[in-house]
Amino acid sequence: MRRPLVMGNWKLNGNKTMVAELIKGLEAELNGVEGVDVAIAPPVMYLDLAEQLLGKAESKIILGAQNVDVNLSGAFTGDISPDMLKDFGATHIIIGHSERREYHEESDEFVAKKFAFLKENGLVPVLCIGESDAQNEAGETVAVCARQLDAVINTQGVEALNGAVIAYEPIWAIGTGKAATADDAQRIHAAIRAHIAEKSEEVAKNVVIQYGGSVKPENAEAYFAQPDIDGALVGGAALIADSFAAIAKAAAKAKN
Repeated sequence: MRRPLVMGNWKLNGNKTMVAELIKGLEAELNGVEGVDVAIAPPVMYLDLAEQLLGKAESKIILGAQNVDVNLSGAFTGDISPDMLKDFGATHIIIGHSERREYHEESDEFVAKKFAFLKENGLVPVLCIGESDAQNEAGETVAVCARQLDAVINTQGVEALNGAVIAYEPIWAIGTGKAATADDAQRIHAAIRAHIAEKSEEVAKNVVIQYGGSVKPENAEAYFAQPDIDGALVGGAALIADSFAAIAKAAAKAKN
């Protein structure tokens, strides 16, 4: 049975005080909550501090990160290797986020290369896929998601998705306040799972597919009530302890 994952993408936000206060707040809010995996992805500058704070609390919160390079070492100024992420306890690594695809011109092929590199080095890829507003209006959502998935499947085989996480994030809903309805999100999640099932029903049945895009405590329960939505990749609400915890609690309640 798939276990829901609620992951907070902090993006380019934070300072030492904020990191300490947010983690402390999350620990308090999530005390006793079972049946859901909870992860945070701070900026890489704060992985060390987050690791220390989570260790002191003997926390169940999973530490993640927002990006990775495709080299282990060498003359690659400014980049971060899988080994470095592992050295600070990070396990779940976000790749393919629409902001990376747009602002850093990361292609489907490059994202797939990152996916393979993370798997090779024992880390969990959190693969973001999703369509733009124009693509959504044109009815191209499923085709865009399939293309982004196929960049991985066609080069690495569908079994590469075992142990990975897929995050469906419609670009038009990220940070805009607009969100797909629960029914619409379920329809796309089901289509994504069906696309994977064309290659392997077993992989499709077991892969975790999150929803992301203006997820808040007010709408989380409706998403998690859907059979193919296995948690959320949360942006703005992940920066507020009680809001993020409320989303995690909603996942735990709905899926157990």
